[in-house]
Amino acid sequence: MDREALHNSILSNASISFSRSGGKGGQNVNKVNTKVRLSIPVSKISGLSEKEYELLAKNCKPFINKNFELFTDCEETRFQGQNRKNAFERLEAKIIAAVKITKKRIKTKPTAASKEKRLKSKKIRSLLKHQRLAVDLP
Repeated sequence: MDREALHNSILSNASISFSRSGGKGGQNVNKVNTKVRLSIPVSKISGLSEKEYELLAKNCKPFINKNFELFTDCEETRFQGQNRKNAFERLEAKIIAAVKITKKRIKTKPTAASKEKRLKSKKIRSLLKHQRLAVDLP
């Protein structure tokens, strides 16, 4: 993955739309379009290999619309400029996280010492509970 090419393609090909944001803001919230929706056609994202495109399509399925555009929304702050900056960062982070190849976990078996330790602690617990039993008096 070429991060520089990815960053430049997002900056040049992304389309931005604004709308009214919910939440805090008082009277101003009904007048100012601070919510940012950033979308980019998946075909215009550069800096990815074929395998990474497949991973992106698979892992970002909920964020890809019917026009095959990857989108993200941001309405964290009351300021449109800050939300725009956060949306660009969020979209780039989303792409990077989606194409990251995770290592396959190798299952390991417990060691002999750990098995012995577990059995010993079970035996001690068993003896402790056994001592609590009521004694039958004649």
